[in-house]
Amino acid sequence: MKSPLRLFTFSAPVRFYALTGALLPWLWAAAALLAAVALYIGFFVAPTDATQGEAYRIIFIHVPTAWLSMLLYLVMAFWAAIGWAFKARMASMLARAIAPTGALMTALALVTGALWGQPTWGTWWVWDARLTSELILLFLFLGYMALVNAIDDVQRADQAGALLAVVGAVNVPIIYFSVRWWNTLHQGASVSLTSAPKMAETMLQAMLLMSLACWAYAFAVVFTRARAIVLERERDAAWVQALRRDA
Repeated sequence: MKSPLRLFTFSAPVRFYALTGALLPWLWAAAALLAAVALYIGFFVAPTDATQGEAYRIIFIHVPTAWLSMLLYLVMAFWAAIGWAFKARMASMLARAIAPTGALMTALALVTGALWGQPTWGTWWVWDARLTSELILLFLFLGYMALVNAIDDVQRADQAGALLAVVGAVNVPIIYFSVRWWNTLHQGASVSLTSAPKMAETMLQAMLLMSLACWAYAFAVVFTRARAIVLERERDAAWVQALRRDA
């Protein structure tokens, strides 16, 4: 009798490399298609907002990237902790692969937030709780990348990065709940699991489709980067040398 598929089947670098190689074309295609549909609905179908006019359309990029910036940090911290606690090589490689994409999404959230804030609030930036904590998130991503690349010993670098990532995770709930805990300029959530959406249906469709597009893009680019890290770290393995001979 064959043993069932185990949870950690793809934790081996060689299996991870093969699986992600098969998934990548589908992820890139999904990201492109979903983004095209979301942008069309958001910019050409969704109605003009009665209060903010056309300027509100920046939310179709701002909100998905802000959501993803927080989620990617938590995922990065999770895999970094798994790699640290169980000495799981693939987990540590995934954490490293996630960090640049998380930093990109955080930077996009900050930039689009500034573009949205200028016509809405009359200023590009205010030091309120949500904006400040989101900026701290960017510094945490950048700090993680700087730290793991500054230490030559890979194992020590992964451990140090994991410690920073896990400690920094406390910032994520601060970002999310900041508009409830403090009086800030930033508006509250328009989409909630516990209440009806505060926007038109077409607006919600565009935002959710763009969120899926961002997720597909994040998976694609993280897997691509993780595969490159695998090839670098496993360069002496027989299967990597065989790949290079066949290339």
